[in-house]
Amino acid sequence: MAVYMREKLESPEHRRRRVRLGVLLVVLALVAVVLACTTKSGDVAFRLSGPDGGGPGDVHVPARPAGLVLALVTVAIAAAHLWRGLASRWAAALFTLFGIAFVVTFICWAAAGKLFPLTNQIQGTLALSTPLILGALAGVLCERAGVINIAIEGHLLAGACAAALVATVSGSFVVGVLAAVVAGVFMAWLLAVFSIRYLVNQIVLGVVLVVFATGVTGYLFDQVIALPNGSARFNSPGTMQPLAIPGLSSIPVLGPTIFRQTPLVYAMVAAVALIAFALYRTRWGLRVRAVGEHPRAAATVGIGVLRTRYQAVLLAGAVAGLGGAYFTIGSTGGFVKEMTAGNGFIALAAVIMGRWHPLGAACAALFFGFTKALQGQLQVLATPIPTEVLQMTPYLLTVIAVAGAVGQVRPPRADGEPYVPE
Repeated sequence: MAVYMREKLESPEHRRRRVRLGVLLVVLALVAVVLACTTKSGDVAFRLSGPDGGGPGDVHVPARPAGLVLALVTVAIAAAHLWRGLASRWAAALFTLFGIAFVVTFICWAAAGKLFPLTNQIQGTLALSTPLILGALAGVLCERAGVINIAIEGHLLAGACAAALVATVSGSFVVGVLAAVVAGVFMAWLLAVFSIRYLVNQIVLGVVLVVFATGVTGYLFDQVIALPNGSARFNSPGTMQPLAIPGLSSIPVLGPTIFRQTPLVYAMVAAVALIAFALYRTRWGLRVRAVGEHPRAAATVGIGVLRTRYQAVLLAGAVAGLGGAYFTIGSTGGFVKEMTAGNGFIALAAVIMGRWHPLGAACAALFFGFTKALQGQLQVLATPIPTEVLQMTPYLLTVIAVAGAVGQVRPPRADGEPYVPE
């Protein structure tokens, strides 16, 4: 009777969404079964030693049995969702379990009889996710205020170039970070002025700003950095030294891996917490969400719609500028043309997959960072997968993940709609 009532109350739209996501999960579960059945005999050695050599060492797991068990877990979850749908209170946990089971099954297949450095995977995930998370936060701020920000890639690129140049000339990482923030705010100001004041189509404007940032930074690279001695004078900022958090950095395995990072990583964590708090626990955040949902109604209660949108977009530019700084003074120690390599568009996908919520977008960006780090690990393991397929894997998983989320999430109602005061 309960099943009958549930099926009777389920709307056709909800049923279509459930079936669409269920089919996707079933396909991935079948892939996991194939991988588990074709896994070579032997153990996978998961290395848990930290960067300093500390930790419990290697943990050996039988590859084929573990893969088969985890593949059956994915099949059970996929079948349950396709048949009836997962209970809302357990859905997040079960989807997370599905993802973990699928990934570990794949690792067992790829690394059977080999060593998989798990601590390197964690470290790489955090490093590659940091600019993605900051870019995704910028997207959340803009779109919650009703402004579509396709130009996240341009913000990141401008911040990366400004941080490298200014930090090299000034000899200060702090000044370099401030320059990156200013560059991000400048790009955001262009987005705000043309989209909010002059009502330019926000999609087209975002693409134009990405091209603009690519052209300007490429010109500076060719005309300044690429000159004789130009790199030494303008493009050798170095990288920030990691800072260990007292107490937490001494935790076995995770301590040296997670709690010994550069200041920009800690700034990213603080930005996630602060933006989530500001959007959902402050009056300003309520106003931002109001102008993104119904600007006309917000204006009737005295909220300055245009002013609030300007504030959100400019703050987003500052956050994205920090993400750009991570590419240079946070990791590589120098600027090269188009070094962001499409990360701004992956960050935009994380905004959608994260349901336009700071925490959700951060988790989605972590997922994308994990896939990029895994791609590098698989190249080192010399798996039978062609290199070209490994290089496109993060972007393919991005498309699959967003395809699974589209139709189940709703953007702010006034997202991308210009507002003209009466």
